[in-house]
Amino acid sequence: MNGQTRLNIKPGITVLIVLKQDQGTGKLTKGVVRDILTKSPNHPHGIKVRLEDGQVGRVKEIVE
Repeated sequence: MNGQTRLNIKPGITVLIVLKQDQGTGKLTKGVVRDILTKSPNHPHGIKVRLEDGQVGRVKEIVE
C-alpha cells in the first residue's frame, strides 16, 4: 500500500518514509507513526508523518 492517501495512515502503524535529507538518494527509513502532519486527504509525494523516534518524512510505503 502506498503512502499518498491520509486515510491509509494511522498512528501506531509501521511505515517506510523518506527523510528530507534522503530525498536525493531515495533512502527509506522504517519506523512507527506517532503523528500525521499532512492535513490534506492526499499528497502526491506521500503523507508527512512524525515517527515515534521524532524523525519526520513522507510515507513511501506502509508495511503490512
